[in-house]
Amino acid sequence: MTTKAIIPVLIGADLNCYNVARAFHEAYGVISEAFGRYEISATLASKIIRFHRVPMLDSDSVFLEEMNRFAQEHQNDDTLLILIGCTDDYANLIARSRDALGDRFVIPYNPQALMDEFQSKERFYCCCDKHGILYPKTVIVRDCTARSASDYTEEMLGFSYPIIVKPSNSVVYWKHPFDGMNKVYVSDSPARTKEILDTIFASGYDDSVILQDRIPGNDAGMYVLTAYCSRKAKVRMMCLGHVLLEEHTPKGRGNHAAIITEYKPEICEPIRAFLEDIGYVGYANFDIKYDPRDGTYRAFEINLRQGRSNYYVTAAGENIARYIVEDYTADNDTDSFHLCSNEILWTSVPRRIVYRYTGDKALTDRARALVREKKAHTSVWYAHDLRGNLRRFFYVAAAQFRHFKKYRIYCKDNDSQ
Repeated sequence: MTTKAIIPVLIGADLNCYNVARAFHEAYGVISEAFGRYEISATLASKIIRFHRVPMLDSDSVFLEEMNRFAQEHQNDDTLLILIGCTDDYANLIARSRDALGDRFVIPYNPQALMDEFQSKERFYCCCDKHGILYPKTVIVRDCTARSASDYTEEMLGFSYPIIVKPSNSVVYWKHPFDGMNKVYVSDSPARTKEILDTIFASGYDDSVILQDRIPGNDAGMYVLTAYCSRKAKVRMMCLGHVLLEEHTPKGRGNHAAIITEYKPEICEPIRAFLEDIGYVGYANFDIKYDPRDGTYRAFEINLRQGRSNYYVTAAGENIARYIVEDYTADNDTDSFHLCSNEILWTSVPRRIVYRYTGDKALTDRARALVREKKAHTSVWYAHDLRGNLRRFFYVAAAQFRHFKKYRIYCKDNDSQ
């Protein structure tokens, strides 16, 4: 255990931010300093987060000014300032600032060159080919101005409709908003594919777009893998979660809503070898889906940070804050590896929604059993944060209640009732 005081400096304000702050509070009893352009319900009125609103925080110059100011305030403290990004954009912003801030902050991120290499799904798939990691059949589109719908037929693509359409670089994509913007699109025809591509590129987005084979199966076919790699680029911990249910709103599609942790070394070991081979540092998060057509597990992407649902890892006994602190504290220098085998249920939505919309009875039964065994956890219902904090309780309860309407509107196909 480090004898230094710890100040987590979290960049963001969403559920990812709250999950990280809770991990630090559980491990070390500290309040996190969170910086964001605006506060949202996940972090509102929290006793474990001190929020700083900085409207232009996503600007490099504003970010550096704000971080230097904060570091200056603590220059005489014997504190460990740990800088963590809670979105892709902020993780990249921190990586770009390593040289300017690295002498005062712990920055558990890769050099910018590696961040640039793997924030693109296209480049990630190229690396998967080299390391034998399977991914769905994929076609890359870099420019569609001279193309017609006939270029996107099943014969041309090599796989059947419906297909997935998604930007290769989500950091760049979200900087060019437009009406009807989705995180991921499902296309059922060549004409629809052409329409989606035209819309994305017309927004100013200038990276590639992925056309991908849609693996059959509902949310329950999805897995999430979280790994922590030490500053010496050795994988210290991996924790695999089997997704029961995702969010289904247009911009939230793919965000995990319920997870049961599982022990599957056959999924984890190839990715462990991949991370160590490329010299990865810090948290990495992988989206994976089981393909029932051939019994394989196929990776969709790597997120160069802890995932939004990262509290499932902490709840399973692998506190994500401890791995960072111990890694950057000399008296805890170790390369030991641990693959989590503890089974728990984590949810970010009311359990009634999980039971109703999870499209797999066996998983639903397992979830109910874990609840009975008191192995069920959630992020925002944190007793310490809610005790005597009626304002926080109101925000949490209202946000949870809104999920019922969202699932009624956007998740009708999964309704088991």
